[in-house]
Amino acid sequence: MSSLNARCPSCAATVEFQKGSTIVLVCPFCRSAVARTDRGLEDLGKVAEITDSLSPLRVGLSGIWRGQRFELTGRVRKLHELGGFWDEWYATFSNGWVGWLAEAQGKFYLTFFQALSPENPLPSFEQLQLGQHVPQIPSKTPLMVAEKGTATAMAAEGEIPFKFIPDEKWDYADLSGEGDVFGTIDYGKDPPQVLIGDQLNLDEIGLSDARPKTAEARSVEAKSISCPHCAAPLELVAPDQSQRVTCPFCNSLLDVNQGNLIFLNALNSEQKFTFDLPIGADVSFEKFAGGAIFKLIGAMRRSVTFDIKYYWNEYLLYNPKIGFRWLVHSDDHWSFVEPVNVADVKESGDSDLLVTFNDQDFKIYQDTTATVEYVTGEFYWRVEQGETVRAIDYVAPPLMLSKEIADKEINWSFGTYLKREEVEKAFNVTTLVHSSIIAPNQPFLHNALLRASLIILLAGISIIAVVSFFFNSESSRQATRFEQVFLLSPAPSANSKTVVYSSPVLIDKKDSTSLTISAGLEYESWSEFDVSLIPANSELNINNPEQVKDDEDSYKELAYRYIGQDKTNKITATGEYQIRAEGSWKNWENPLTIKFGLTQSKRSEISTEFWLIILFIIPPLLLILYKISFENRRWENGNMPRPGFLERVFSGVLSRK
Repeated sequence: MSSLNARCPSCAATVEFQKGSTIVLVCPFCRSAVARTDRGLEDLGKVAEITDSLSPLRVGLSGIWRGQRFELTGRVRKLHELGGFWDEWYATFSNGWVGWLAEAQGKFYLTFFQALSPENPLPSFEQLQLGQHVPQIPSKTPLMVAEKGTATAMAAEGEIPFKFIPDEKWDYADLSGEGDVFGTIDYGKDPPQVLIGDQLNLDEIGLSDARPKTAEARSVEAKSISCPHCAAPLELVAPDQSQRVTCPFCNSLLDVNQGNLIFLNALNSEQKFTFDLPIGADVSFEKFAGGAIFKLIGAMRRSVTFDIKYYWNEYLLYNPKIGFRWLVHSDDHWSFVEPVNVADVKESGDSDLLVTFNDQDFKIYQDTTATVEYVTGEFYWRVEQGETVRAIDYVAPPLMLSKEIADKEINWSFGTYLKREEVEKAFNVTTLVHSSIIAPNQPFLHNALLRASLIILLAGISIIAVVSFFFNSESSRQATRFEQVFLLSPAPSANSKTVVYSSPVLIDKKDSTSLTISAGLEYESWSEFDVSLIPANSELNINNPEQVKDDEDSYKELAYRYIGQDKTNKITATGEYQIRAEGSWKNWENPLTIKFGLTQSKRSEISTEFWLIILFIIPPLLLILYKISFENRRWENGNMPRPGFLERVFSGVLSRK
């Protein structure tokens, strides 16, 4: 089909179908949806005019993607069943491609029609479950159902490639895949139509210089409007995105419909909360969104209930070029929160105690129901007081992953812990309160110090061990050694015993002397001697059979029985002693060689080594005790199983993740 000039069937003005793929054109004069059919033009009805927005896109804008130029020739605005809308821009490419550039909450998705095999039909809309994968759709990565809903054809402009019928409703399912892959199933077609593509930014499609009609890319302008309940003047910061706004004068919750306000109800004034940060403030953080400036447009008080109710605040930040972000304030701790692609979070399947995101493991902290207690400012969905969602938090300090599950939607968000000083600097305030409570994602600030102290401890022990090895080897050569060998004559009989005394030896170092006795024996022989250390007396202690005694000597310092092979005992005595051995051997008719050995170490470094090791142990020990206390305080507020002892102590220590 080629370019066609014709008369609008509603107002008779000249309209032109410029693109061959165009099915419907919105008459710029009377706002009628004009359909091109094989029988001529058909008036599908009046189409609402699309109100001005802060979108950087517009009909007629040109870009480039993968080397192919395209032009935005039309736009369809769709209404979400829970409030809010999104725009889908019809993109025609120079090589004949046709695609859709969807825009929602500051995000952009470029998608193209995906043909499916009729032999492998899609599940019905009712059969689809949130979190379910859809293998029937060919894609470079598995696609997961992230949202189910019903859309309404709200408004349109320009040329579009399907039969647009005002106020028509249809079911859809949004899909997510790893690496920002995006898809949608349109159940308004039979069979359902599938569009697959990617989430991207304007730089990637050659539209980095695109600017909103009404505002510069880095600014947020407000629209003046009156409260329908008390007539007080209000200013909407994001009139094209906001679905709920509260009046600060009469505390009314208002519905935003195309920039017009409708009174819903008065918020419970008894539950009105104060917020630490002012609505309308401009803020930026250097480490987030490239330092882009956000405007704080809304604040919400939420709660969870365990044994008692716990409250926290969430601040909604908005930048028309980037979209929405959150600043979460809980127990006087702060986190900057960004949306996450559902498919980029890896859940473990059988157990939801651990999830993975960006190669980082997150441990479940709590699973509960979060309730909206109070709101003020603007919000991009139809928030209600008392609204609830299932909220599951996973932590890997200083990071947190949060999963919120509603009836028809799953959302993941990624939070990064902020120091109180960072928030004060961003908002130019000095009144924020310091917290004594440990936050779920509060980092332990001394992990690096603990890691360094453990490394020093291991290195110190290794050095001491090596030095001690060589020192012991050297000191053993330098030690004072006493050795004496006796050749015992054959015994008179098998039952007779022999007594032998060593020469006197001076023991002058307590706890540093050891005695060894050995006998030269052949295989399958034996000897049995009672060995004693006795005070030296050369005149009394002589080798004489009459010295044999059957009772224990009261003066023995060291007494043990030696049977068979070499044996060594420690000596704690000091002074001059002789070694006495009394016994017999199997081959009594043959002589026997018996050897006494006394070793006295000259070292005194044992105590030095001990104190060095203690010195190395104290710092990591104190840090570990502090870490145990810190982690116990962190996990005492969660309602899920806490990690094991070693995991709590060494998390963030053995790995920098």
